[in-house]
Amino acid sequence: MRNHNISLIGVPMDLGADRRGVDMGPSAIRYAGIESRLEMLGYVVHDEGDIIVQRQKQQATPGTHLKYVDEIARVNQQLCETVSTQIEKGYFPLVIGGDHSIAIGTIAGVLQHRPNTGVIWFDAHGDMNTASTSPSGNIHGMSLAVSLGHGHERLTEIGGSERKLMPENVVLIGARALDPGEKRFIQEQGIRVFTMHEIDRLGMGRVMEEALQIVTTGTDGVHLSLDLDGLDPHDCPGVGTPVIGGITYRESHLAMEMLAEANVLTSAEFVEVNPILDRMNQTARVAVGLMGSVFGEKLL
Repeated sequence: MRNHNISLIGVPMDLGADRRGVDMGPSAIRYAGIESRLEMLGYVVHDEGDIIVQRQKQQATPGTHLKYVDEIARVNQQLCETVSTQIEKGYFPLVIGGDHSIAIGTIAGVLQHRPNTGVIWFDAHGDMNTASTSPSGNIHGMSLAVSLGHGHERLTEIGGSERKLMPENVVLIGARALDPGEKRFIQEQGIRVFTMHEIDRLGMGRVMEEALQIVTTGTDGVHLSLDLDGLDPHDCPGVGTPVIGGITYRESHLAMEMLAEANVLTSAEFVEVNPILDRMNQTARVAVGLMGSVFGEKLL
């Protein structure tokens, strides 16, 4: 669904990961040339700037071990409203982060207009923990569960409790680090997960063909949520939770190119770029390159 107006929304969130540096991700991605890259492809980029995230002293919210719930909920509510407004204007929302907790607000905003959205979630992790299963209390590891309607009510109420993803419309690609509670959740919900084992055995082309079939069946659009730690740390060293043995640079571009050819993408977010942990802005440059591919950039 080619839309030549792109709304670029930065969310310098680091509270979900409880680690400084990832809040500089939007600046790093802009510095890596995302706006000019998209303009060269014929798009009109409307940079909406960054949503303000307030620093917090208190970690855990009383009554729960989850960290910074109130501020994360506030920011995601604002992001939900911003994404919804940009869709109303006819723009394609492209959200840049920031840690993966911001997916809560992005997806909630998308669901206001496309209640049957399909989601391709590129990530080394499942992000399907809840308060009862999370070993850390970090909300960036809970965002997909929240978007499916499971988790702390301050988070699940964002965008309305009735507007949530359907498990059968979600595909996780690149998983290689799942907590025990996440494994149970995936099995109970029946979510299709392509681990690195399946990518190695089937190849990324086959994986993307199957993923696209799932997320386009009975849906009204497809959202891409791409965590840069889905790629191998050799290609993307600037992430907070790297896991070796990930998706290669070339496999990632193939996946984005196939998404572009399918012409089904209606929103996207790229998250977890941490310049403090990076080498010469390499991870942000990879992110911009992947955005180029998903928006139609080709060699010939």
